[in-house]
Amino acid sequence: MILSKPDRQPRHALITTLALSAVLALAMDLAVTAQSGKESGKVAVVRTPHSGLQPQAVMDGSGTLHLIYFKGEPGAGDVFYVVREPGKESFSSPIRVNSRPGSVIATGTIRGAHLAVGRHGRVHVSWMGSQTAEPKGPGGATPMLYARLNDAGTAFESQRNVMQFAAGLDGGGSIAADSEGNVYAAWHAHGGPKGEKEGEADRRIWIARSTDDGRTFAREAVAYAERTGACGCCGMRAFADRRGAVYVLYRAATDFVDRDMYLLSSTDRGQNFRGLRLHQWKLDTCPMSSAVLAEADGRVLAAWETAGQVYYTGVNPPASGEVNPISAPGEGKGRKHPAIAGNMAGETILVWTEGMGWKKGGSLAWQVFDRDGKPTGEKGTADGVPVWSLPSVVASPGGGFTIIY
Repeated sequence: MILSKPDRQPRHALITTLALSAVLALAMDLAVTAQSGKESGKVAVVRTPHSGLQPQAVMDGSGTLHLIYFKGEPGAGDVFYVVREPGKESFSSPIRVNSRPGSVIATGTIRGAHLAVGRHGRVHVSWMGSQTAEPKGPGGATPMLYARLNDAGTAFESQRNVMQFAAGLDGGGSIAADSEGNVYAAWHAHGGPKGEKEGEADRRIWIARSTDDGRTFAREAVAYAERTGACGCCGMRAFADRRGAVYVLYRAATDFVDRDMYLLSSTDRGQNFRGLRLHQWKLDTCPMSSAVLAEADGRVLAAWETAGQVYYTGVNPPASGEVNPISAPGEGKGRKHPAIAGNMAGETILVWTEGMGWKKGGSLAWQVFDRDGKPTGEKGTADGVPVWSLPSVVASPGGGFTIIY
C-alpha cells in the first residue's frame, strides 16, 4: 500500500549496504519468472532478508519500503525491522523490534507481528506475545505487545502490553496508524482476565486507541456492538486510510459455524464502527485464515480466504451495500494467506500461497487485475514459501509491484 507522504522524511538513520552475498541473493530473487516462462515486467519477487519469516511491508509516500520479519524459534523468536530507500536494491541493517528476546510467536502463521507507519513516518509494530513474553496480560494472560521506533529512528522503545482488560488472545492482533497521530491496537478476545475459558461465539473485537503517536493508550473498548463472535485462531487486520477512516477485517464465529468475513469501519477516528458481512462460510472448525487491507488510488482493498479460495474487493466507507468479491483465477483449493496492493493506474495485485498447512510450507502465486477487476497477463508462481510464513506485497511509485516472501 502507498501511504500519504509524511510531513517530513521518515526518521531512520541506519541505512547501510548489505554484505555482497546478500545483494547477490537479492538479485537472484528478482529473477523469479512468471508462469509464461518470461520475466514479469510489472512484478518483482524478492526473498525476505536474512531468511526471515512472515514479512510485513509498507511503502510510504516518499517511496521508502518499510519491512518487518520474524527470526528464531517459531514458539519464541524475534521481529526485526529494515528499510529500503528509493532507488536502492539493498535493505538497511536490521533493528530488533522486541526489547525482550524470544517475545514473539510465529507458530500457526497468523499470530505474527503487524506493521503500520503513522505521523511523521513513525513506525509502529504490534504482536501476540509468546509464552515467555513479558510483560504479561491481565491475570498472567498472553499479552498484546506493542513497540514504536524512537525519535532518532535508531532503535525501538521498550515493548509494552496494551491489553488492560480483554484477555483470551489467540489469533493475534493488528495495528493501524494515521497521519494525525492516532494509533489503533486491535485484537479479538473475551472480556475479562478469565476470558480464555469462554467460547468463540463470545469473542469480541477490542481496540485500544492512542492519540499521541503511541506514547500512551487508553483502555481497550469493544469496537462493534453486534455479537458476531470471532474465529479464535484466525488472524485479523486493522488499517487506517489517508482520510483517517479506520477498518478492521476479521472472521466471525456466530453460532460456531457461521465463519463469515466481517468488515468494521469508522469515520470518526475509531469512536464508532459499523459492520458489514463481506462473505459467508459455513464451517464447524477454525481454518486458521489471515486477512489483509491496503489502499491505493483512493481505494481501500480487502482480501481474505473462503473455502480454499482467495478473494478481494473494494471497501471504502461508508461500508454498506452490495459486495461483489473477485476471486483468484482457477480452482480454489488450498489457497491461503492473501496479500494485496493497488497502484495509481487502478491495477490490483492479489498474492496468495498454495499447499500451506500445519508445519508445512508451500508455493507462491499472484495475479494482476485491471481497473475493472479483470485478470491481466501479469501472473506468476514461485516455489519455497517456508513453514509458518506468508507473503507481503507493495505497489512501487513507478506503477509496478514488489512481492516479498
